[in-house]
Amino acid sequence: MMAKKKIHSNQLAEAIRMKEANLPLLKNGKIKGFKLETLNTLCIALDCQPGDLLEFKSEET
Repeated sequence: MMAKKKIHSNQLAEAIRMKEANLPLLKNGKIKGFKLETLNTLCIALDCQPGDLLEFKSEET
């Protein structure tokens, strides 16, 4: 989504008030959870819907 909107990590981090070092963790799904407020802010910054950013993966094997 960042590439689609032509926004760099440092610009997004500033827009959502997050440390740029934490963005890769968020982008790669290496976090256990996040606040809905963060999702809302991301959607506003990227002008998108939550479904554009999230993907469900079952933990069942």
